[in-house]
Amino acid sequence: MSVARSLALALLVACQLAGCAGSGGGDDTGPVIGDVAAPRERARAHTELAAAYLERGNLGVALEEARRALRADSGYAPAYNVLGLVQMDLRENSDAERAFERALRIDPNDADTNHNYGWFLCRTGREDESVRYFMNAVRNPLYARPQKTYALAAGCVQKKNPKDALDFYDRALRLDPTYPPALIGLAQLRYRRGELRDARALVGRFNKAVEPTAESLWLALRIERRLGDRVAEGSYATQLRRRFAGSAEYQQLQKGRYE
Repeated sequence: MSVARSLALALLVACQLAGCAGSGGGDDTGPVIGDVAAPRERARAHTELAAAYLERGNLGVALEEARRALRADSGYAPAYNVLGLVQMDLRENSDAERAFERALRIDPNDADTNHNYGWFLCRTGREDESVRYFMNAVRNPLYARPQKTYALAAGCVQKKNPKDALDFYDRALRLDPTYPPALIGLAQLRYRRGELRDARALVGRFNKAVEPTAESLWLALRIERRLGDRVAEGSYATQLRRRFAGSAEYQQLQKGRYE
């Protein structure tokens, strides 16, 4: 779903729940949700608005909407989850951690919050701790995107624990054999381990599943170089130049820095 469509849907839901009025100012401070709806409904509406504005990149409005949600209902866990995401993007890490922890105290089994807190811990250098929360997310049988969590967990631990990373990528691909982040992540890991034919197959699947990227073409080029297929290597070099001449990967190619 596009950002604009997500935002429009959130606005529509909010208006249906409680009625909307303009903010009365020139700044984009979001809609004002009235007192017609019950506190939990108002909290849900503001939380959906906060998530939509976060996706749009308007962090100030997203932050205010999350706070409005919690003023309406201080026990609404999804609002703390979204608040944590906003504060994470604002680099307010202490506040973000408190928000995620509060959400999990209210609803410890919520898959989205466990996933997001795991990502927060990964981003803040606590990769080992992150795994617990990623696994909490995928254990929820109602969770709709476990392949995303497995792939993210793999990326977090692959430097310190490549064996677990391999397992997590494999689990992601068993759930969705064409999931692009798992395909490219596992291809890179196989390449670093010297498992070149497996890496070639994986990056080939990635380039068929989605439009090739500078990252995937550069990886494919280096695989073919190490395998000694100069024709394939040249083909990837041409594609990289034609499609991504301004990329860091092409600059590496020009400098002959393959590793």
